Amino acid sequence: MHDRILIAGTGSGCGKTTVTSAVLRALQRRGVPLRAFKCGPDYIDPMFHTAALGVPSRNLDLFFEGEAGVRGQLRRALAPGSTGVIEGAMGFYDGISGMTDTASAAHLSRATGTPAVLAVRPQGQSLSLAAVLEGFRTFAPNTLSGVLLNGVPRGMYPYYRDIAGQSGLRVYGYLPDLPESSLPSRHLGLVTAQEVGGLRQKLDRLADAAEECIDLDGLLALAAGAEPLTGETAPLPPACGAGVRIAVAQDAAFCFYYEDNFDVLRALGAEIVPFSPLSDAALPPDTHGLYLGGGYPELHAARLAANAPLRDAVRQAAGRGLPTLAECGGFLYLHETLVDGDGAAHPMAGVLPGAARMTARLQRFGYITLTAQRDSLLARTGETIRAHEFHYACAPDSGSAFRADKPNGKSWPCAHAAASLYAGFPHLYFRSNPDFAARFVRACAAWR
Repeated sequence: MHDRILIAGTGSGCGKTTVTSAVLRALQRRGVPLRAFKCGPDYIDPMFHTAALGVPSRNLDLFFEGEAGVRGQLRRALAPGSTGVIEGAMGFYDGISGMTDTASAAHLSRATGTPAVLAVRPQGQSLSLAAVLEGFRTFAPNTLSGVLLNGVPRGMYPYYRDIAGQSGLRVYGYLPDLPESSLPSRHLGLVTAQEVGGLRQKLDRLADAAEECIDLDGLLALAAGAEPLTGETAPLPPACGAGVRIAVAQDAAFCFYYEDNFDVLRALGAEIVPFSPLSDAALPPDTHGLYLGGGYPELHAARLAANAPLRDAVRQAAGRGLPTLAECGGFLYLHETLVDGDGAAHPMAGVLPGAARMTARLQRFGYITLTAQRDSLLARTGETIRAHEFHYACAPDSGSAFRADKPNGKSWPCAHAAASLYAGFPHLYFRSNPDFAARFVRACAAWR
């Protein structure tokens, strides 16, 4: 069996990540073997799951992979005897277009037969809370099985428990408001886990509260009742990168990666070698490929600029044809200059001309399908891969090697690509089209 539950929310800001992290840490301290997952393309929430467990959290995304593929992901990641805890995205029914629940937490729970528990913060409500919860329960076919109340004063829990129970959903307890364990936010969501001072202590305080106030035994029993999983992920191309070492930028500035992308690269034979553009003076020895992911380079632009030896190393390596894949924050880093949110200009790697800059408003957000407009490092003309954009930055030239198509019909040119380069705002998901990853690894093998 593959025991699992999904912790969903009534909307963004209801505390899904706090509740999920509290449950994960509390169950881990009981000795329950756990695996954590995040619905959708989020990078930051899985960092908190990973911090709570010490085991990488993985994304489950129905836009990227489809129902059978996501069920296969769960089967692959859930070892016998372990329990999966999945955190939902946004509100329970919030899907791709805003008008359907496609790829929402509700869709994911239905597609995987996973019992769902709804986290809700009942601020400014009394009996209306029961109406809201009953609406969630009856709005559409779903697997909702219970409620977790968040931010409820200890003395008020019996009051809210009785109200929530009128919705027909079982109440599995609550988390009191714990300001000392709050998880701060910024423009792309929560701050990253590594930036939160005393995170382990915060997680332990949340776990203490969960042990006292949440029916953990009831959640485990609910997870044990999940439907058996069927389905398989699409097969990967044959391994083609024996001995290949891919240098991956991993530090406070570059930390947005899908763990499953690393799994795909490793399955193709590549070794992932982390390094820090903030502190390392050179690329790792015997580097055969470079992967610069997203993150917050704008918040660390001064330190990135001060590390001139590494900037020079990246520019020279890319100039010599080292296969290079740069997404969003990594794309910004490849420019000559990055202008931060305060208007200060910082020199970057100089692989691409001009100054990328931060803006005060969201530039792009949401799922896209990329179609190659010409042959390049990752793709042949006409090939597609599913991806995601979420950024407040703009570039002097966002590229035209691919066409981005949103589910709502909007499209635009994007990304720079050549025989040894992919650089653009979109974040790629390799299992959507593993041939992209295989071409990258083969190019790294040829470089070696």
